[in-house]
Amino acid sequence: MTAQPNALRRWAFRIVPVLILLAAGYGMLRSKRPPTNVPTAEVVRGEFVDYSQLRGDIEAEKSVVLSAPSNVGDLQIIQLAKNGSAVKQGDVVVQFDPTDVVTRLQQSQTELKQADAQIEQTRAQGRLKQEQDTTDVAKSKFDVERARLDASKQEILSAIDGAKSKLTLADAEQKQKQLEQQLKSDTTGSEADVNSRKLRRDKAKNDVDRRQRYLTNMKLTAPVDGMVTLKQNFRSGSPFGGAPEWHIGDRAWSGAAILELPDLKTLRVNAQVDESERGRLKLGQQVSIRVDAVPDKEFKGKVTEISPLTKPDFSTFPPTKNFSMLVRLDNTDPRLRPGMSANLRVAVERVADSLILPAEAVFQKSGRSVAYVLTGGNYEERQVTVTRRGSGQIVVNGGIKAGDKVATRDPFAEVQSR
Repeated sequence: MTAQPNALRRWAFRIVPVLILLAAGYGMLRSKRPPTNVPTAEVVRGEFVDYSQLRGDIEAEKSVVLSAPSNVGDLQIIQLAKNGSAVKQGDVVVQFDPTDVVTRLQQSQTELKQADAQIEQTRAQGRLKQEQDTTDVAKSKFDVERARLDASKQEILSAIDGAKSKLTLADAEQKQKQLEQQLKSDTTGSEADVNSRKLRRDKAKNDVDRRQRYLTNMKLTAPVDGMVTLKQNFRSGSPFGGAPEWHIGDRAWSGAAILELPDLKTLRVNAQVDESERGRLKLGQQVSIRVDAVPDKEFKGKVTEISPLTKPDFSTFPPTKNFSMLVRLDNTDPRLRPGMSANLRVAVERVADSLILPAEAVFQKSGRSVAYVLTGGNYEERQVTVTRRGSGQIVVNGGIKAGDKVATRDPFAEVQSR
């Protein structure tokens, strides 16, 4: 009876350590197994495309800018088309307050009427003077003929009377010459007075015509059909924010750009390219465009122009230097408007028949590039050779094949940290 309990105790002392060792080994094996919730991605074979990410703004290649008239004086906006509204050719889009111009025009018209009246008065006075001079000349001619007749009778008159007749004839002829000269002089003087009045009248007429043009220019009409895009009133902007659009009641300066009528059939994207990206961009490259205001549609385009020189961008500090790049849209949308912001992806490199996987699926281990391939529920470390790196993608050679599932997070990082 006592031998049986002793035997059980001996078996217990032998089995318990074995069970403890088995449990510890199982725990160690379990702790070294990678977790099963590691995200994966599939290796694909296809065309690798590397992109350059840029920001740009929609603009119209062709547009008409309407500006405030010059040398008009006070220009207060009393009527203004709404931003984004569609207008037809001839529609009034901007109206400035014409009160001051109308007042000056009325003054010029009054001066013109006065100048016309003065011309007529001067002409009338000249005609009266000429008529009087003509009458005097005609009378002097009659006196000359009568004196000449009296002088012809000197043979039958005494010597004294004959001499008197000759003197009378000479006086009459002299007076005739004086009156004829006076007629010419008065005619010339009258014409000079009229010409002087005409100069004043021409000046008044020019003032009237000029102010009538000013009055016409106080109303800006659309020269073509288009969509109104209001420009910025830079004089109302603050140093801490952008300039606002023009509004009714604003006062403009001569030549200030008030609005633009873009041709929506010629929309393009103007993007700013950093110096570090310039060498990767070329004319003709394909561009994918996402407009912030039209998120449900992707637009396609091509690079058509890259500026040869940089321009400083003072919107950031320190100012950066950027190249301007233009992209022509292959497809458009009626919702697109100039000034909208867009994200651009320019295809800067293409490699056909490539093994492609996400950039986060390649890890650096002891100076080697490796990927973890899911095989039979476990992850197998395989060395790969990276041949291309792009925006979020990597091209590799060796170690993996198309269709493999690779981890996008190191599956052993959590195990090693335990």
